[in-house]
Amino acid sequence: MPTRTAHTTWNGGLQDGSGTVDLASSGVGRYEVNFPRRAADEAEGVTSPEELIAAAHTACFAMQFSALLGEAGGSGQSLDVSADVTLGPDPAGGFRISGIALTVSGSAQGVSPETFLELGRQAKETCPVSKALTGTDITLRVAAG
Repeated sequence: MPTRTAHTTWNGGLQDGSGTVDLASSGVGRYEVNFPRRAADEAEGVTSPEELIAAAHTACFAMQFSALLGEAGGSGQSLDVSADVTLGPDPAGGFRISGIALTVSGSAQGVSPETFLELGRQAKETCPVSKALTGTDITLRVAAG
């Protein structure tokens, strides 16, 4: 299986510094990061580790859910997935990702709403990104359409 690579350069201190994240394996993007924007309510065009984790989690979850729906006999899968990744204080000091809220709506022909819900739960538990983030509280809200 492949290994994917990202690269970050950083200059300055935490509060006055900034960096650039390059998605090196794919070459599809270079994104600015800095702590003041990371900790602010408005990102103002600057990404954060939490947003990048949210992107990774939604893509991974959608792939896993689609695979499970297919294994259950579903076809024509259509999924709309979002993730809210929250940065919060760590009781031990500093910061931590305090939670991830996955939300999915969608459908698959040949799969009941009950099966859709159960497979969504299985996808949350078995997608590789969820597994990598087992120390984080991950919730799931599913709406079968």
